[in-house]
Amino acid sequence: MSTITTPRLAESGPPLDALLVDALSPLRRFAPDMSTAKWAISLARKPEVTARRLGGLGAEAGRILTGSSAVAPHRRDRRFTDVAWTDNPLLKRLVQLYLAGGHTAEQLVTDADLDPRDRHRVRFLLENVIEAAAPSNLPLVNPASAKAVIDTAGLSLVRGGKQLVKDLASAPRVPEMVDSSGFVLGENVAATPGAVILRTEVMELIQYAPQTDEVYEVPTLVVPPTINKYYALDLAPGRSVVEFGVRQGRQVFVISWRNPDSRHASWNLDTYVRAVLDALEAVEEVTGSARTVLGGVCSGGILASMAAAYLAGVGRQDRLAALCLAVTVIDNDDAGTVSALVDDRLARRAKARSARKGYLDGRELAEVFAWLRPGDLVWNYWVNNYLLGRRPPAFDILFWNSDTTRMTAALHADFVDLAMENSLARPGGLTVLGVPIDLGRITVDSYVVAGIADHLTPWESCYRSARLLGGTTRFVVSTSGHIAALVNPPGNPKASFHANDELTSDAKSWLKGSDIHEGTWWTDLGVWLDERCGAQRPAPQELGSRRLSVLAEAPGTYVLDR
Repeated sequence: MSTITTPRLAESGPPLDALLVDALSPLRRFAPDMSTAKWAISLARKPEVTARRLGGLGAEAGRILTGSSAVAPHRRDRRFTDVAWTDNPLLKRLVQLYLAGGHTAEQLVTDADLDPRDRHRVRFLLENVIEAAAPSNLPLVNPASAKAVIDTAGLSLVRGGKQLVKDLASAPRVPEMVDSSGFVLGENVAATPGAVILRTEVMELIQYAPQTDEVYEVPTLVVPPTINKYYALDLAPGRSVVEFGVRQGRQVFVISWRNPDSRHASWNLDTYVRAVLDALEAVEEVTGSARTVLGGVCSGGILASMAAAYLAGVGRQDRLAALCLAVTVIDNDDAGTVSALVDDRLARRAKARSARKGYLDGRELAEVFAWLRPGDLVWNYWVNNYLLGRRPPAFDILFWNSDTTRMTAALHADFVDLAMENSLARPGGLTVLGVPIDLGRITVDSYVVAGIADHLTPWESCYRSARLLGGTTRFVVSTSGHIAALVNPPGNPKASFHANDELTSDAKSWLKGSDIHEGTWWTDLGVWLDERCGAQRPAPQELGSRRLSVLAEAPGTYVLDR
C-alpha cells in the first residue's frame, strides 16, 4: 500500500530576519506572487512533463473512483486516524483524492525550473494551501465533527463558532493552542527557587538557590531569547534545565528581559549587549569568580556571542570560562529561505512599521510562528476548538509560547539588518559598543547544540555558525525540534543526540560521521561543564551580595509584564 505525505517545514525553516519581517505582514506569504507566476510559466514551457503529471493524477483519480487505488495516508498522519476515513467509501475516496492532488502539486514544483528563492516561496505557499484544503478541516465532513454534533445536539459547533469569533477579534489570529488556566508563574512553571538580585531598566538578573551542599566555583550566566520570556529554561519541575543544572551543583544565573513598550523604542543591540555585560559583572561580584560560563539561547545566543566577541576585542576574554549556545543561528549565508521570504523592500517596510509603533508586537510574531507549522499549530487546533467545540489541552510549552513579549523597534531593525547583511559572519562586519566584532577571536571552548527537526533555527545553519567561533567547539544535534531541544530532561526513552568533535566543512558530512548517543544532551553538557567549572566549594548560605541584595523572589517582576 502506498502512502503520501506532504513535506515538513522543518526542512525549510526560515531564519530570524524572515520571521521578523513577516510578523508585520503575515498574510503576504499566502498571496500568489512573481514566484508563483514563474512556476506557472516554467510548467507551461514543459508541456510534456506537466501533461504526464496531470495525466498521472487523472489515472489515479480513476483508480480512486473505482476503488482500486492503493493511496493511503501515512500511519503517523493524525488527521485521518478515525476508522470512518477508511471504512466509509465516500470519505476514503475523498482522502485519496486529496492526497493524490497534493502529491502531484509537489511533483510539479520539483519539475519546474526555479531558482532556490522561487522554489522556497512556491513550496511554502503550496504547503499552506494543501494543509488548509484537508477534508479533515471541514465541519460535518470530518467524522469526529459529525459525531460531536449528534452527541451535543449541535452545541459543539455553537461553542466552536463562538471561539472562532473570539480568536479572530485580536492577534494572534489563529486558534487558541493552550488552556492556560492551570498555570501559575512561580508555582508550576518558572518554579525553581531563586531571587532577583539585580534590576535595571532593561533586565532582571535571577540567581538560583543552591540545592547541593557544594557548588562549582565557576558560575553560569544564561542569556534567554529576546522574543519570548526566559522561562523556557525553567519550564516546570522535572522539565527545567535550570533545575537540572542547580541539582548538579551549578551556580546558575539567568537574565529575565523586560517586556518593552513604545517608551523603549531606541533600545538596540548595544543596549542589550551592555545589559549582558552588566549581568556578567554582577555574577562576578556575587560569586567572587573571575571567570563565568556564558550561555545563550536562540536570539539570546546571538547577544551572548556578541558579548563574548566584545570581551575578546577589548582584551578581557579572560572573564569567560566557556561559551554555550543553544539553537542559535549566527551565519545566515545559504540559508535558502533568507532570499526566498525577505527582500530589501519588505525589510525596509517592516522596520518602518515597527518604528512607527515603537516595537514589534509578540502576538504578531506568534501568528507567524503558527503558520510555519500549519498542520500542527493551526489546523490541529481548528479541528479541536471549532469543529469539536473542545478546549485546547493544558501543555506547559504552549503556555510559554502563548506568553508573548514585544521587541523594541531599534532591536528589531538591528536583527533584520544583522541577518540580511550576515554581518556576524564577517570579521569586523559589525561594531558593538564601539568595538568591531570578530567571532573568530572567541578562543574559549564552546558547546553548541541544535535540533535536527528545528523549523526556526535549522541545525545546518547552527553548524555553520559554530564554525565561526575560534577555540575548540563541541557541536551536538538533538533529535528534536526547537523548544523540544531545550526541554529535554533525562528519562525520555526516545531522546538521543548526535555528537562529533570533528567540525568538517560540510554539515551533512559531519552528521554522517557523528555518533548517536541515547538519552539527553543535558547530561553530556553536564560532563563537559564539569571539566571547565573548577573545583567545588561550600554552597552560599544567602543569595546576592552585600551590595546586591534580594529584590524579589524568582521568577521576578519583569516576567509578569504583559
